[in-house]
Amino acid sequence: MSEKEYVRKQKEDRPVVAICYDFDKTLSPDDMQAQGYIQSVGYDIPEFWKKSNILAAENEMDQNLAYMYLMKQEAEGKVLFTRRKLAEYGANVKLFPGVEQWFERIRKYGKEQDVIVEHYIISSGLKEMIEGTSVARSGAFEKIYASSFYFNDHDVAVWPAQVINYTSKTQFLFRIEKGVLDINDPAVNESFSPEEIRVPFRNIVYIGDSDTDIPCMKLVTTYGGHSIGVYDAQTEDKAKVYKMMRDGRIRYFAPADYTENSELDRLVKSIIDRTAANESLEALHYQCKCSCVIKKHTRD
Repeated sequence: MSEKEYVRKQKEDRPVVAICYDFDKTLSPDDMQAQGYIQSVGYDIPEFWKKSNILAAENEMDQNLAYMYLMKQEAEGKVLFTRRKLAEYGANVKLFPGVEQWFERIRKYGKEQDVIVEHYIISSGLKEMIEGTSVARSGAFEKIYASSFYFNDHDVAVWPAQVINYTSKTQFLFRIEKGVLDINDPAVNESFSPEEIRVPFRNIVYIGDSDTDIPCMKLVTTYGGHSIGVYDAQTEDKAKVYKMMRDGRIRYFAPADYTENSELDRLVKSIIDRTAANESLEALHYQCKCSCVIKKHTRD
């Protein structure tokens, strides 16, 4: 067993809002693999995904493992399949309007309300590509949870290191809740009292676009947090967010427009405002609770 000492985040003296994002079609209009990589290995986009899905179906294989295997296989003899090359593909990924400025602007707004805002990625896409994006390189994210490869001494991808699918995404919400961010830290299974929880679910925001986000959306919504479905403002296709709303998966939906004063911008700022007010009441509640316990012990 590893003797590693894990770094864990402690409860702050101010409320923390954790905003968690899917990536593909949430922050970017298309799948990241379809914005350079698939074309570089000689496939058209539907053909690649069809082959990947058939591979998964015929071998009872996780769909994310299937696409990762196919990416590595199809790269052989055609393109380098290194961490650096994947980051270069990531650097070319297109982002929705306003994404570049969004993270710092929302952090700043939170600070003005005496609220700490942290941004997290929880994605089935590739971590190495996400790390290559301009927003990741600028330090936008507290942590990126995404599928990733193990690389050998020559920086070549040789094996999946982490595979995240729609159900395994939910574990990372509990890690964020407890401040236990390392993916191998077993403390995520420990019991925490409400007073020790760093980011209560009521202060978690999950932003996503599709079926792969439903387990996270449902979990956040059930425990009093804020799940937001987004859709592409260019196509105005709201079918998925309408269905998620009808099924009780999300509390809100908005266009994937991250510019200042957009519908999404106003919504998230309203959530921060509500958190600031609500956490003042929660702090008073805990204060009264502690006073009651102290009084009881004194009397006894």
